[in-house]
Amino acid sequence: MLACLLAAASALAQPDRIVSTSPSITEALFALGLGPHVVGVSNYCEYPPQVKDLPKVGTYLRPDAERIARLKPDLVIVHKLANELTNRLTALHIAYAEVGRAGGLTDAYEEIRQIGEATGAKELAEKLIASMHARLDQIRTQTIGKKKPSVMFVIGRDPGTLTNLIVVGRDSFLDELIEVAGGVNVIAEQSSQPYPHISLETILRNQPDVLIDMGDMGSGPGERERKAKESRALWDALPNLSAVKQGHVYCLTSTAFVVPGPRSVEAAEILFALLQGKKPE
Repeated sequence: MLACLLAAASALAQPDRIVSTSPSITEALFALGLGPHVVGVSNYCEYPPQVKDLPKVGTYLRPDAERIARLKPDLVIVHKLANELTNRLTALHIAYAEVGRAGGLTDAYEEIRQIGEATGAKELAEKLIASMHARLDQIRTQTIGKKKPSVMFVIGRDPGTLTNLIVVGRDSFLDELIEVAGGVNVIAEQSSQPYPHISLETILRNQPDVLIDMGDMGSGPGERERKAKESRALWDALPNLSAVKQGHVYCLTSTAFVVPGPRSVEAAEILFALLQGKKPE
């Protein structure tokens, strides 16, 4: 349930000045057409591109209440976290709304719904959610009758090496997207953890048809492209890996895969193209 906690006398139905404290909140606000009202974002907000010019109010885990206050917001949207931000906002008489953290697709839908309720954009939020459902269903439909390739998705590892690997497991956001795109997540069938640590030997033993790596992304588009080339070189040094032989190792750079929200559809479309051996449009 949405917890809209007010430090002022009452919340504005349609706030004119909104501060976001995380990338998923920011992306939802812009997808709802509220971008012109966003006056501050977190340090890690990168999408859409215009947020890069907005004032930054600290990190996701450590938002700065004083920076937020200087922006004179009508509403601050925060995740339910164990920090002192909400107490500070209350003391500063700044209205805020707490929303749940988007972990999976269902959580992402609920976060969008909560943001819509807090900003007076409830109908727009429901339309956005319905559109996301429809587009994901279209992708699922396209997978009918097609081969379901086995997939290994690396999301973390020691920089410059193939050690200390963290992969997508069961009941996670990216696991859901793999299923939507018509793939079979190898590790989801072997581990109950959402993001288990595995060894390189586990990948070599399982021989996935497709290997996706976002384990060493870096920050900023330029650095991500450079890191992607370095990552691909690491995997190419393993010629006995089936995905390498078939040319199905993909080192991705899109932040759509790390921010559950409206761009989850974009991430699913990219995955679908890759699993079909095509370059995304």
